[in-house]
Amino acid sequence: MADEKRTVVVATGNAGKLAEIRHALEGFDFEFLSAADLGAAPLEVAETGESFTDNAYLKAAAYRKKFGMAALADDSGLVVDALGGRPGVRSSRYASENATDLDNTRKLLEELDGFGSEMRAARFQCAIVLLDEAGDATWACGTCEGQIGFVPKGSGGFGYDPVFMPDEKSGYSMAELTLAEKNAISHRGKALAVLREQLLSKD
Repeated sequence: MADEKRTVVVATGNAGKLAEIRHALEGFDFEFLSAADLGAAPLEVAETGESFTDNAYLKAAAYRKKFGMAALADDSGLVVDALGGRPGVRSSRYASENATDLDNTRKLLEELDGFGSEMRAARFQCAIVLLDEAGDATWACGTCEGQIGFVPKGSGGFGYDPVFMPDEKSGYSMAELTLAEKNAISHRGKALAVLREQLLSKD
């Protein structure tokens, strides 16, 4: 890796997500900044892609163009088998275009009301795209298998974390895990680990 750190703008206004990215890539030779760190508001990017990778690329490209530097973006969401893959790419806007995490979680639990444990299989999926200064893309994906709990548990994390029970931490919701524990098993943590290896292999 280069001796001088390269600045990368991260396409998110979510402080929790930015913290996960910084923690997962700690020690790597990049300085990850948000739009706010650069004195700007987060960009509103239309997520019109049909896949998580499509949307991650759209966001990274918009941030790279706006700030004139390397950009990293992810798109992730919850896929529930019993709901035909919903919320999917609409995970952050499931209840409405301006839905809060609580709104989305409430809608999810309402749709699964009456479904037993055997019918609540789900997974978090994540795609990450890093566009360097020249516009060349490096991308990675990660998946975390689990099921949807019956009631929210825990105060950590964000999004659907309080109702997602990862298989690798049986009995606990994602929101009950420490940041290190979550990164070790999460879809984003796994995708970031793959991305890190890909970037190191290019060095």
